[in-house]
Amino acid sequence: MIELHHLHKTYHLKSGDVAALQDVSLRIEEGSVYGVIGYSGAGKSTLVRCLNLLEVPDSGTMTVGDSGEITFQNGRPFQGGAAMNARCQNDMRRGIGMIFQHFNLLERSTVFDNIAYPLRHTGRSRRQIEERVRELLALVDLRDKIDVYPSQLSGGQKQRVAIARALAANPRILLSDEATSALDPNATESILNLLKELNRKLGITIVLITHEMAVIKAIADRVAVMENGRVVEEGSVYDIFAAPKAEITKKFIASASPLGKVDRLMAEGSELVRVKPGELLVKLVFQKDCVSEHILTTAARRFGFDLNVVLANVEYLQGNPLGGMIGILSGGQEQIENGIAFLAQNHVSTEVIRDGSVD
Repeated sequence: MIELHHLHKTYHLKSGDVAALQDVSLRIEEGSVYGVIGYSGAGKSTLVRCLNLLEVPDSGTMTVGDSGEITFQNGRPFQGGAAMNARCQNDMRRGIGMIFQHFNLLERSTVFDNIAYPLRHTGRSRRQIEERVRELLALVDLRDKIDVYPSQLSGGQKQRVAIARALAANPRILLSDEATSALDPNATESILNLLKELNRKLGITIVLITHEMAVIKAIADRVAVMENGRVVEEGSVYDIFAAPKAEITKKFIASASPLGKVDRLMAEGSELVRVKPGELLVKLVFQKDCVSEHILTTAARRFGFDLNVVLANVEYLQGNPLGGMIGILSGGQEQIENGIAFLAQNHVSTEVIRDGSVD
């Protein structure tokens, strides 16, 4: 388990102070896949580097795995009332693996040597190291690449080598800092499937840093949304997609959903989203049990309104269906209001995007 309480981190630059983390508190359950999303400069990479003390927070407390509580005072880590020296920090890091956007492989070393590198000074014999490397290559499905060099590998294969290296010392936590950002869509899907499988097989806790909501949707159990060094929203992936509250969260979700196309249609002045007086352009979200029911048909018949569907989508998140629809509601004001109230009572949320009476 990982617990963070009131972490602060400020960089003092010539151009001025930059508050990278502002009062960040999170709880990450053991064995989960936890996503942290934000745009460039949000503080997400600083956060993940604080987890293994590559960066030291100015203040706050942190517990990572079995390390015990670490307290930060004036940019220094303390544990059990004593300052943590370099040896204590290195001991803590041994239980944490890390993978990066640009792989960080040794270009003049073979795949074998890249994976074996963190095992060289652990007291293992050469035979034990070779057995461990072969075991890891089987785990990431690269058995036939043991003697090749990074330059002979694709981007996805390089990231698999980096993952194998990060797992060499059997860490209980794996930190992924934009690990799929440099990959094409097929390689990204492959790496995400691998991480999900490793989480299932090994029970390893994965903390995933990204700026792509599609990545969060594909693999994470919970997600924290960061902006300007703060966590502005946090929850299960399903709940965040079903009912985002912060504006930045809504932008991220729109980027990962076919329903996000409505913004482009509006910008282009498309006839599809043009509304007349008395009409509403709305977004409907159908959660869990009501996705497969005839709630919308029942509401339209009972209250006498019409719905012209513009966009629609149904997907599964964390094993549960989540439906969405963009459409134009028309009819009398009372009928529409009563219909929206009925939908809300049946777990269908309605967001008015454009009101024809106002535009």
